[in-house]
Amino acid sequence: MTLSTTHVSFPSGALTGESPVVAVHPLDGGRFAVVTEATPFHPLDHTWPDQPADLGTLTVGGVAHPVVDCLTGAVGPDGAGLQVGADIPVRRGDEAWAWLVLHVVEQEPAGAVGAVASLAVDADRRARLSAAHSGCHLLALALNAALAPRWRKDPGRADAFGNPDFDSLAMASSVMDTEASTDTYRLGKSLRKKGFSTEAAEGLPALADALGALTEMINAQLAAWVAADAPVHIEVPGPELTARRRWHCELPVGTAEIFCGGTHLHHLGELAELRTELTLSEDGSELVAVTRPKRA
Repeated sequence: MTLSTTHVSFPSGALTGESPVVAVHPLDGGRFAVVTEATPFHPLDHTWPDQPADLGTLTVGGVAHPVVDCLTGAVGPDGAGLQVGADIPVRRGDEAWAWLVLHVVEQEPAGAVGAVASLAVDADRRARLSAAHSGCHLLALALNAALAPRWRKDPGRADAFGNPDFDSLAMASSVMDTEASTDTYRLGKSLRKKGFSTEAAEGLPALADALGALTEMINAQLAAWVAADAPVHIEVPGPELTARRRWHCELPVGTAEIFCGGTHLHHLGELAELRTELTLSEDGSELVAVTRPKRA
């Protein structure tokens, strides 16, 4: 059977759906990947694995199978078979390949191909991950604004509000879990060449000495945005897994936009609090922000 790229409904916040099963593939470790035409499940993105996979259940033929993982797979035009995650040899979105959401189950669902599966995402886990992901984007914008005075020159990349995009330019890794997002920034030679300074200059203390004040400034901004209950939505150009989606948040200072393939809150009033903690490595080469959302 020729497979087509999976259609996804998670960008709108969907948690359930029904869809025909189009394939069942064996995986290493005795597990199986169930592929449906469409799904509400958010898979781990193998190219930027910041948000963990949705979990939940897949019910087919009257049997409920726990979905213990959800991965990205791809099938090429040459009949080479299913490639999973980091083994995919082409750039994400290559139009010659079918891009698939793989619902990982521990037992093979006998006779599933052609049957209609009922799909249900763990709603509490999704809500926690969505809160962490939205919090991560808000932290990026607040951090960019707080660090803007430390740029000696225009680095050539700005965020939605015109501030130098420190988050994008310095990002080493971004990881979410159900409790927080952890963003690690590299403060190396490359960033200094672009114009960022960690040293004391022109009335500014060294970054290490300013960390407490910066944290307070950022947390005040995050609190103001949460209090404004700004609406959030995902711009979706198409239903395909590989569609390039954008996060939008209508903040009091204007509309923030960030390209993002994850899941998010619908409005910031879903949070009771959002706070970050900044730490600087002893040698000053890494800045880490741990941002914790508290749901309302």
